[in-house]
Amino acid sequence: MALKYEVRYATHPADVKNYDTEKLRKEFLIDNLFNPDCITLVYSHYDRFIVGGAAPVNESLELGPVDPLKSEYFLERRELGLINVGGTGIVTADGEQFEIGFKESLYLGKGIKSVMLSTSRKEQPLFYLNSAPAHSSFPLKKVTREEAEIVEMGSPEGSNHRIINKLIVHSIVDTCQLQMGMTELKKGSIWNTMPPHVHDRRTEAYFYFEVPDKQAVCHFMGQPSETRHIWMKNNEAVLSPDWSIHAGAGTSNYSFIWGMAGENLDYGDMDTCTPDDLR
Repeated sequence: MALKYEVRYATHPADVKNYDTEKLRKEFLIDNLFNPDCITLVYSHYDRFIVGGAAPVNESLELGPVDPLKSEYFLERRELGLINVGGTGIVTADGEQFEIGFKESLYLGKGIKSVMLSTSRKEQPLFYLNSAPAHSSFPLKKVTREEAEIVEMGSPEGSNHRIINKLIVHSIVDTCQLQMGMTELKKGSIWNTMPPHVHDRRTEAYFYFEVPDKQAVCHFMGQPSETRHIWMKNNEAVLSPDWSIHAGAGTSNYSFIWGMAGENLDYGDMDTCTPDDLR
């Protein structure tokens, strides 16, 4: 079993104006998240947000501490949310087992000492992970799609008809600052989060999945007056600083997971940008 990580440092928007494609991708794109029998983590200095992936195949994987945490165990001062984007898997938290199916989620609070990720019925789970610092302990909770808060937004005419599944949000799960959910685009729609927005009070990360073979998503970021873009493939994530918009357009419909942490738990706390204001 392997657990590997890297550290990403925060960047100033004025500096990002000078980035070429390679530099932009190095700082914000997170690829190769799912490696067999490995947990892969990116520790970001944006709100100390962690993005990760775990792909247990032949053995159970233990989510242990990494050096930047300076902790005895991973959740000593943190909370964790995970969403399974593969076959059914098992999460064992301090000896308590949870079967997590495709597009189901689990919240794990501060203080849980042991987190094990494993396969179930020889299926191949792919656990997508988000973690943020936590100041209090809240009960762990599994949230299925049927238990999610569901919102339908956009329209076919705007090419942004989508279903938002709020999974780990304050109206469903008690958390310190972490929020996660999943947006599914309807057939014929390509735009997510349109019109786009920024929220100076929260960092966000997007994880794109169910992107068909040979297709891609163009993720837009940057200040509204100075946007940039990153082309993304299936099962790739991207960091979105608090000063950046976040939106994407695909060459087909797709799904994505959004995760965020920061100043508050108000899902609607955002500053919307109209498309004609973007540059």
